[in-house]
Amino acid sequence: MARTSTYLNFPRSTEEAFNFYKSIFGGEFTRGGIARFGDIPAMDGAPPIADADKNLVMHVELAITGGHMLMGTDAPESMGFAVNFGNNVHINLEPDTKAETRKLFAALSAGGKVTMELQDMFWGAYFGSCIDKYGVQWMFNCEEK
Repeated sequence: MARTSTYLNFPRSTEEAFNFYKSIFGGEFTRGGIARFGDIPAMDGAPPIADADKNLVMHVELAITGGHMLMGTDAPESMGFAVNFGNNVHINLEPDTKAETRKLFAALSAGGKVTMELQDMFWGAYFGSCIDKYGVQWMFNCEEK
């Protein structure tokens, strides 16, 4: 089922922030808890994860008010990220099909900037990101079955 969530990027403090949110909203982290950068399988041509980054949060999600999903990641500088207030929030769309994902991606990136082309990812999703012509950051994560 399609859904929309909010995705937050932090400079090495995601676990602390999400434990804070969990203390307020209750519940448990979904999808097996906190995934770490050290859990990423080695990929051809990609440099290995720096030891200092292996325990950082790659992905975490928590259901908050009204079933809205709050998701987050650490954004290490060693991987080319530069987190600043204003670029630390994405609207995450999870369409039901790749076709709908491509349609939304094309429409939202028109006149804006593609930051990651849509592609199949190691976690099993069709993923990409863009910044629309108004400066809003969008992520697309389709797990079409």
